[in-house]
Parts: sequence; structure tokens; C-alpha cells
Amino acid sequence: MTQPEAYTVVKGEGLPIIIAHGMGVDHRSLMMLDDAFPDGTQRIYMDLPGYGRTPALNGVGGLQELADWFYDEVNRLADGNRFALLGNSMGGALVRDTLSREPKRVAGMALIAPVVDPVMSHRHLADHIVSEPNPDFTHSLPQDKVIDFVTMGVNQSFDAWRRYQRYILPGTKLCDREANARLGQRYWLDNDPEERLGTYTGPTLIVTGKEDQIVGYEDQRALLPHYPNATYKVIDPAGHNIHIDNPTSLKPLLTAWATQLL
Repeated sequence: MTQPEAYTVVKGEGLPIIIAHGMGVDHRSLMMLDDAFPDGTQRIYMDLPGYGRTPALNGVGGLQELADWFYDEVNRLADGNRFALLGNSMGGALVRDTLSREPKRVAGMALIAPVVDPVMSHRHLADHIVSEPNPDFTHSLPQDKVIDFVTMGVNQSFDAWRRYQRYILPGTKLCDREANARLGQRYWLDNDPEERLGTYTGPTLIVTGKEDQIVGYEDQRALLPHYPNATYKVIDPAGHNIHIDNPTSLKPLLTAWATQLL
């Protein structure tokens, strides 16, 4: 069964860094981080199937099928060359799966608020606490567009809203809701990536948010024995959308990681 090719936006030249977003959004959700990457890197921002401009998968379209598709697309995009991987939320599960299949070809991996266990009931979640609520501002926003901004984020400033408005909202409008629902019904991987991997000693970055009630920060810390050279950072304050809540803390970490790849 023929599956769709990924729609991509490519920035820069050099070592390919293939970038996978989370559920419900598209490649634009992570493009606000592009200025964190040094010269000598090529950033390949991908729309996953059913999001943005990439059509949904044919067939059942569960997480395992998405992981298989992602692995094939990474190999197509890398064209036999070494590459690095960056994944956010669900994209974190996908890049861990691909790394576990061919670790020798992967120059490095970065995870931003990654899904570790796809089963929500198994996760150790954080409390969603907004330290400086801004009800006057949030109540002035269009309520049909602000729900996720308020329920997932912990930064309710005007600047955070503008980032959310520019980089998150456009992708939510292009989400294939039927495909997203099918994915949610089969949201598991057949194999645990770290069990298959063992250990990986390449440059690794794991960043989590202290107030992330979607994936938390404890399960990510449990990955560290498999990545002995990993940098693990809990950003506070930050919810699940770390790059929206606190980009000034996240970007230097990405720069340091990407510099190690060169």
C-alpha cells in the first residue's frame, strides 16, 4: 500500500536534522526555534501524516504504523547520509523508535517534552500550575482559539500568546480530525525503543517542563541510563509547550546540542 511522502520545509545546509512535531499541529509549531541552530546544520521540518500538508496514512494509521512511516521517510530524506533527530511530544516517541533501529547512522537526538509511554494512564504527570495568571488578558482573547493555550501553557503573557498564535494555531486548522482520532485509538508502539536500543552514546538532549501535565518530566528522567551522554533539563516555568512558554531557556540548550553534532 503506497503511503504519502512527507511535506517538508528545509532551512540551512549541512548535517540534516529531521524534526518531528506532536499531535494536532504541523511543522510550523517548531520553526520558531530555527534561529537556535548553528551554521552547518540543515533543518528539515516535516509534516506528519494527517497534519499540515501531508495526507493521512492509508489503513489503520496507529502509532506503530506512523513510526514505520517515519522511519522510511527519514531514510528517504537522509538519502544514505548520517542525520540527527529532534522530536517534540509524540514526535519524541517517533525519533526514539527510529534511533533504536539504526543508532549508528544517527549523529544525535534531541527530545522536547517527549512522549515516553504512549498510554496516558501509565505516565507520571506534573501539576499544571500557572504562577502568574493573567485572566484579564486571556478573557479578552477569542475563546474558541485560546482553550489549549490556557490549559497547556503556563505563560499567559501577550508574547506567549503571539508565539502560540503564529506557530501553533495555523497547524491546528489543518489537522485531519478523523485521522487524528484513528491514531488516538491505536496509540501504542509494538516495541519499547530503549529495550531494543540498549544504550546510545551520541549527543542527546532531553528537555521537559516542570508544569507539564501531558507527559510530565519523571518518565523522561528514567530514560537516562540508555543515554549516558545525555543532557537532561527540567525548565521551570514551562508546561507541555516549552517552546511557547519559555523559549529563552530552551534555545541555548538546542544550540549547545546542535553544536556537538558538527
